[in-house]
Amino acid sequence: MELRTDLAVEARELAQEDIRDVEYSKEKEHGLLIERLNIKTKRAGQLMGKEAGRYVTITLPPLTDNIKDTDERLPLIAGEIRRLLPVNGLVFVAGLGNSQITPDALGPVCAGGVLATRHITGEVARSTGLDRLRSVAVLATGVTGQTGIETGELVLSVVKRIKPTAVIVIDALASRRLERLGCTLQISDTGISPGAGVGNHRTRLSEETLGVPVIALGVPTVVDAVTLVSDLVCPEDDRQQQSLRDKVSPRGRAMVVTPREVDLLVQRAAKLLSLSINLALHSEISTSDLLSLL
Repeated sequence: MELRTDLAVEARELAQEDIRDVEYSKEKEHGLLIERLNIKTKRAGQLMGKEAGRYVTITLPPLTDNIKDTDERLPLIAGEIRRLLPVNGLVFVAGLGNSQITPDALGPVCAGGVLATRHITGEVARSTGLDRLRSVAVLATGVTGQTGIETGELVLSVVKRIKPTAVIVIDALASRRLERLGCTLQISDTGISPGAGVGNHRTRLSEETLGVPVIALGVPTVVDAVTLVSDLVCPEDDRQQQSLRDKVSPRGRAMVVTPREVDLLVQRAAKLLSLSINLALHSEISTSDLLSLL
């Protein structure tokens, strides 16, 4: 039975072997575990079920804890994001997901906290002292059921129109383990499939489809129910696997498990991510000045 996860480090665990052309390392910084995974070839990615590219996974204290503007996690996360971005040029930030479904609302809530600056130009920027801000455009894309437009179509249309040098996408993810919910952040340069966290995969957003680098940020907010039960029970044969699937997903319904406090998790995870994105994008302005603009 396939165990579903959007986290590259968990895909590596499931592979249960060292795969050629996959580099893995880990370190601790400010008390946080940082795991780096570099999938060098398409073949290695296929063996792991992930796209080739770089993945950074940061294990955090529970995100349901309060997030302060002076949180020491902010510059660390901002630094990881900045490493994957072009040095200069317009950046388009897209918050993916459905704001009406709490476990899927991470993207739009995060987008609401990212500072949009593309419209601040010329004399207005100089007279207000904001000419050091990087040009940033922000959009909460919604989902196809709300807009009638595929997220991939919408993002590609904006990219073609405003021509950014990079795209940052934020979306909810699915983990294999309950203990990772609200305690893990994944950053990658491989793009993302909108709706992946709630099992509704759409057209992939990547450098291949958009024509510019795509940096994906995500926090797991759900665990697939079949994956959770299979991981706990460890069925011995195909018959047991099918029996579990029938019980956990009756009539083929895809079920997910999410924490009771998911609303708080999403709000605070979104705040941490939006503050980190702002710091990553506007490195030429002091943190205190940047925070005063939010």
